[in-house]
Amino acid sequence: MPTGDSDGAGDDGESGDPPRSPTVANPRRALAVVIGVVFIDLVGFGIVIPILPFYVRSFGVSDAFIGLLAASYSLAQFLAAPTLGRLSDRIGRRPVLLASLAAAGVAWVAFGYAGEAGARLGTVAALAALFGSRTLAGAMGGNIAAAQAYVADITPRDRRAGALGLVGAAFGLGFVFGPAIGGLLAADPVVARADALLPAFVPATAYSLPSFAAAGMSFLAVAVGFAFLEEPTRTRPAEGTAGNRAGRTTAIGQFRDALTSVTLRPLTVTYFVVAVAFAGVQVMFIPYVADAFGYDATAAAFLLTYVGVLGAVNQGVLVGRLSRVVPSRTLVAAGSVVLAAALVAIPATGLVDRTAGGVALGGPAWLTLPLVALLVALAALSLGNALVNVSLATLVSTSAGDAEQGAAFGVTQGASSLGRTVGPPLMAVLYTVAVASPFLIGALLLVPVAVAFGRSAGLGRAADSERSAE
Repeated sequence: MPTGDSDGAGDDGESGDPPRSPTVANPRRALAVVIGVVFIDLVGFGIVIPILPFYVRSFGVSDAFIGLLAASYSLAQFLAAPTLGRLSDRIGRRPVLLASLAAAGVAWVAFGYAGEAGARLGTVAALAALFGSRTLAGAMGGNIAAAQAYVADITPRDRRAGALGLVGAAFGLGFVFGPAIGGLLAADPVVARADALLPAFVPATAYSLPSFAAAGMSFLAVAVGFAFLEEPTRTRPAEGTAGNRAGRTTAIGQFRDALTSVTLRPLTVTYFVVAVAFAGVQVMFIPYVADAFGYDATAAAFLLTYVGVLGAVNQGVLVGRLSRVVPSRTLVAAGSVVLAAALVAIPATGLVDRTAGGVALGGPAWLTLPLVALLVALAALSLGNALVNVSLATLVSTSAGDAEQGAAFGVTQGASSLGRTVGPPLMAVLYTVAVASPFLIGALLLVPVAVAFGRSAGLGRAADSERSAE
């Protein structure tokens, strides 16, 4: 891992490593396969999102447990992401990805049986099953560091923004199909049909069916990866180098190194702050639309699908093209502003006049003015999120040497997971006090990010002008 003494970085922190020859026989196919694996995995993850808050509420506990459940996933991811990224540097990307996907499948099966545990052993047992399975799934979710490092391995530096944007698009598409599938599986007719067909030992509920489907997607990703995912050849860190030292240090040691690095420190801190800021939406959006709009899991799933479609377009097409002409730091600053505005707008949609229905808008009766306002706010949310996350990933990639990609992504993804550990319980408690507070506080947290990267981008342009004048 870089220790901050590299002075070869340009505006986006390029390390100055020489161009490499392809590390796999067919880089395009390898990129397509790893994106496909990420997509399948994220479909499974997305399937359970619409039912999570309702699942927790079904046990009659406080909404604060929604935040705690999200925090358990993120805490495990925080602890595991640096380790999995570092491990992928040492033993390879492929085995880390496949093993983590298989374990995630087991976790989703256990998650689906939490309702049965509650019915037979009580609420405490149900919550223990929920938290245990989510903790295991979170730890395995740290494999995103290995996936991003894989993409960096097989992609030239000048094309990494676009390639990492495709990984982001796979996330977006996972949230297109995942929540839609989860919402359909939670619908009463589907549950009734499944109950008639499945054996007695397989529970068929609005919560178990999406969970089992998520497990199936994880196992499918394992099969696809095992059959088609090629291990890239990489430059191994020499003995005594920063990358080699990172392989022997703890996760805490890696974070200490990152926070002393001139290039990684601001990125690591930014990942943490953005994750805390975004936690209000990630955790409390579905409870918000349930409480403010009266939507059930199926309706909430379609809203998430809408966000996913926009995210796939923004991350897979728009951000990649913008990155060719706009510096990544500028995109982070702009994205932070857009994201903050969207966070402010979301709770405001609940205050819009509800008497203006679909007829007044020239559309169907369900197309109310508050819903239109919410859809606009979600479009801005998707755009801001794409600009921030893809551009930050690009900056991380270009700040680390070729032998240290896994460790660098592991640390920054770990910082993001730490933010998602701190943020959800805080935002869930704030939601019980004032519905708008998680969103408004998230917007405030993004202000210093926008200012810092805006200043950094301005200083970079000034330095470029001085060099041109010389």
